[in-house]
Amino acid sequence: MFEPPAATRALIFDCDGTLADSMPVHFRAWRETLGGHGIPFTEDRFYALGGMPSDRIITLMSDEHGVDLNASEVAQEKERAFLRLLGAVRPVERVVAVARSERGRRKLAVASGGFRWVVDKQLAHIGADGWFDAVVTAEDTQRHKPHPDVFLEAARRLGVAPAECLVFEDADLGVEAARRAGMAVIDVRRDGWGSSSV
Repeated sequence: MFEPPAATRALIFDCDGTLADSMPVHFRAWRETLGGHGIPFTEDRFYALGGMPSDRIITLMSDEHGVDLNASEVAQEKERAFLRLLGAVRPVERVVAVARSERGRRKLAVASGGFRWVVDKQLAHIGADGWFDAVVTAEDTQRHKPHPDVFLEAARRLGVAPAECLVFEDADLGVEAARRAGMAVIDVRRDGWGSSSV
């Protein structure tokens, strides 16, 4: 059974790829959306950008390919494509089990680069809505992973010092953000924590 370090007062979870095995589904939605605008998007590039908000990804990719897109509108298009596929998303059971067992014992938060309306729907879909004392999303900070802002904002809302937080993450940008926040971090891609889906 998982037991966090003794000094841990709060657990902070990324959503996509950490609580929800949603990354393959997000990739399908990205490939459909960007492909419709004539922009190729490889799986390697997708995973390298994990944790970056959708509108930032669209700006980056459209600039690289010389395609003039409204980042906000195309981000909404991509998220609607993802939600059409939401039924294919499953919980990452081992991580969700930690959140379930720690409810009421420690403070819990979600800190995601996703949009709130999409994160909320995913948490409900995997049966974890209402579990968290704070949910921080792309709209809540100016800077995003690998900057530490989303994790620091989660700690602030929980009333817990960063050094007392343990983060669960699945992406390089998120792991770096947690480290920059001065928090301990578990990379759920390692040591059997996450899903085997790719």
